This record gives sequence, structure tokens and C-alpha cells, in this order.
Amino acid sequence: MNRTIKILLTLFLIVSFYSCQNKNLNKEKPNIVLIVADDLGWSDLSFMGSKYYETPNIDRLSKSGMTFYNGYASSANCAPSRASMLTGKYHPFHGIYTVRNSDRGNEKTRKIIPIKTKTKLELEYFILPEMLKAEGYSTGHFGKWHMGPKGYYPKQMGFDVNIGGNHHGGPGSYFPPYLKVDIENENDKEYLTDRMGDEVVKFIDFNKEETFFAYVPFYSVHTPIQSKKLIQEKYSNKIGDENHNRADYAGMIQSLDENIGKILNKIEQSGLSKKTLIIFTSDNGGIKSISNQFPLRAGKGSYYEGGIKVPLIFSWKGKIKENSESFERVSNIDFFPTIKNILGYENDNLNLDGLDLNPIFEGNKIEERALFFHFPIYLEPYNVHKDDGTDPLFRTRPGSVLIKNNWKLHHYFEDNKIELYDIEEDVSESKNLSEINIEKTKELFDDLEKWRKENNAPIPSMKNPNYNQKFVDSLNFLIKNKKISGKVNKNQTMDDKNPF
Repeated sequence: MNRTIKILLTLFLIVSFYSCQNKNLNKEKPNIVLIVADDLGWSDLSFMGSKYYETPNIDRLSKSGMTFYNGYASSANCAPSRASMLTGKYHPFHGIYTVRNSDRGNEKTRKIIPIKTKTKLELEYFILPEMLKAEGYSTGHFGKWHMGPKGYYPKQMGFDVNIGGNHHGGPGSYFPPYLKVDIENENDKEYLTDRMGDEVVKFIDFNKEETFFAYVPFYSVHTPIQSKKLIQEKYSNKIGDENHNRADYAGMIQSLDENIGKILNKIEQSGLSKKTLIIFTSDNGGIKSISNQFPLRAGKGSYYEGGIKVPLIFSWKGKIKENSESFERVSNIDFFPTIKNILGYENDNLNLDGLDLNPIFEGNKIEERALFFHFPIYLEPYNVHKDDGTDPLFRTRPGSVLIKNNWKLHHYFEDNKIELYDIEEDVSESKNLSEINIEKTKELFDDLEKWRKENNAPIPSMKNPNYNQKFVDSLNFLIKNKKISGKVNKNQTMDDKNPF
């Protein structure tokens, strides 16, 4: 090697070294508070347009940072959405497609045998709190876990503290004794959402001199729909509209908002606003028969917009512009890579499926990409007259969905049915354009097929020998002629007289 080449190589190594040093100096380790409401719909907040629900504290959070108006959950129900959020990976990676069993609904109405779903997030997966723990964070979990069977709890997966998280998907009650929640009530008059808010405040206060991660997956507003009495009475005397009008649900939203206010106040009073990134979202869409997300179609459990489009806010004083808005289509699968890049975490072998959202905070665009949703399973109806899902018998049938720019493609496995919507012009997904815009349909379907092959996404194909077309026809006749009530009880399970 001659002298000139040696000098150039040395200069290159020096420049590279200092470039890396400067890059790392620009990285920060803010406190992180990730708040996830349960079953809160896209429009169930006053800053999102509701005139009935009152959410002054979440509105304040929205004004303090960036509101995403096209934010998505990665799945239409809780366990798979949370699994993808925590791993930063799509569903074929972790195999969690729904809660409990995947053969939901009446057996005679299912044309094919669905893929079996996994019911736990494997311990070998490296998830968001474990990354933060490796970076020296104190980590706390407050609320719903629901990532595995009994005994499979947050402390096994990167959390120092666990308050209330276990294998259950919802509380037996929001009033003492709570049932299904691993927490003892401190008094007989407390309310579960209040208790969780208080515990988060204690955690922040205890760790205010350290760097902390508070994961706050509130149980609220999941069923049972139970509000504090005085708040419910307040909304009983308030006039709602055809979409938002349920006083007990409104009371739950107010309590959720009040406790988010407690957390925001503690951060501000502790002088931590400039040191704390706050993320707020919901795990999936709202239940349509409780709160209609008009103009979005359907609700929880459906892959129409009402089931997957959710509120989303990022706030970090001095880092994210106040009162800023984004209409980029983003997902909770993007949280992991966004936080990873803020920290400058060096492991490049995670192969995360989401994208870093930091360019958006800086006023730039993220790279063009599609969002994928894979659900090779069935989900039974909540209310056959109100769900507005794939058909009255199911909120969804097995299939996949792709969203790319303003186009959305549904592909259902039972009969290869294709639906294409322009969700900018038709957010209600009322006009299927698949036979009109054949070129766009083919483009998106090819993208979906490529993704499924690359990710080994399982596709059910075995026919169900117990499927009964006559039974299906008779049910549809009864539904059409209002011979089946379709109503749900207070816990959102089907009426005992209902044949589903």
C-alpha cells in the first residue's frame, strides 16, 4: 500500500469515527410514557369532533404535540394489536391473530377452517420494554397485559414493575373487588381507572431523577361498561346525537381523560416536559353498537376503517411542534423503530416491520410504503343489525388488507372476493371500485401477494365440512326481516336467544 493510499484511508477512518461520535451525541434518552386506551374509537374524543364526550386533558395533549389523523392499530382487536406494537413486527412473525380461538361464530356459517392462532407472546421475542431496559430505563407496566396464559406476566418481559397486568383481557368490574385484575383495592370506593392513574403518578414521582418508561395500557374503555355514578348522571342529562349518546360509556371516557390529566400534570410539575416523550393511542377501533365511529364503517373486530383507525398523538415539548398535524398513514407498528432511533439503539438485526416516524416530526415525509393486515380467522358479530362488517354473520371473515397511499384493498379467502376503496374520497368504504379500477386492483393485489409470500403468511384453504348454506340463508332471511334481535347484553356478548 503506497503512502498516499495510507493517508487517505487514515483520514477516512478519522472522519468516520467522529461522524459516528457526533451521530451518537445527537441521540437522546427521554422518559417515555406510552398510553394505550382499550377499545376507544377514532371519534370518541372531543378534539376528534365528538360533541358529547368530554376529553379536555387529551385535547390538551393533542395541542402540545402532533396529532395523526390517519393513525392505525395493526389489528382490529386487542391481543394481536398489542403483540405487533410491542414487537414492531407484523402478525405472521408472532402468530397471534385474535383472542382465544380463531374458529369464532357458528360453525355452520364458516366456509373454511381458519388458521389456529397463538395465544402468547413468546419469551424469546425481543420487545420494546426489553430494549428500554437494556438502555438503562426503569420500566413500569400499569393496566392490561393480555399477552399470554396465567403466570405469563410483564415482569418476564422487561418490566421492573407490574400493576394490574395478567392474562385476562378485561376486568370483571371497575369497582372493588375488581376481579380478573391482579391488584388489591385500597378502599371500597375507588374506581379502577383512577387507581391506575394514581399508580402511574407514583411511579413517575419515584423515578423522576432517573430515566423511565411507563407503559399505561388502561383497561378502560373495555367492557363491562361501568361509569362512576355521578359522572354517568351528568351525561344522562346531556343531549347526544345518533352516534354518541351512551351516558355510561361517556362517563368511562371522562374518567380515562381525568387520569391522563393526572399523568400530564405530574410530568409538568416535576419539570420533565422537555425530557418526556408521550404517546397516546387506542389498541383498536371502538365497538360500533356502543359508539358509532361515523363516517368510518364498522368497528372493533372489522378491518373496515372503524375497526383499525384510531386516535394517535405524539408529544415532546421542544422536540415536536405544538398544534402540529399529520395525515400520513402510520401504525402502532411504527412505535418501536421510532423510539429505537430516538435512543440510537445500535442493534440493526431486529428487522422491524414499522418505520421511523421522526422525519414527520421534522416536517418531512416518510418513505412510501403499504400497511398490511393479515387475519386468517373468523370474528363473530356483536350486533347483526349494527356491526356493518363483511356480512351480518361476522365482523370479519378470513382475509388480508393492504393500505397504500389513499387506496385500500380487501381480499377474503373463502371465495377470493376483492374489494377496493379510495379511502380519501370514500372513507366509509361504500363504493367497491375493484371492477372499475382494474389496474389499481391488480397493483395492490400483487403487492399483497408478494408480502404474504415473503412473510410466510398462512392462508386457510381447507373447506369446513359442517358449513350449511341453507342454515346461512335462513339466518340471513331472519336478520333481513328483523326476526332476530341482534342485541347484546351489557358485557357485549350475544343474547342467549340468538343462534350465533
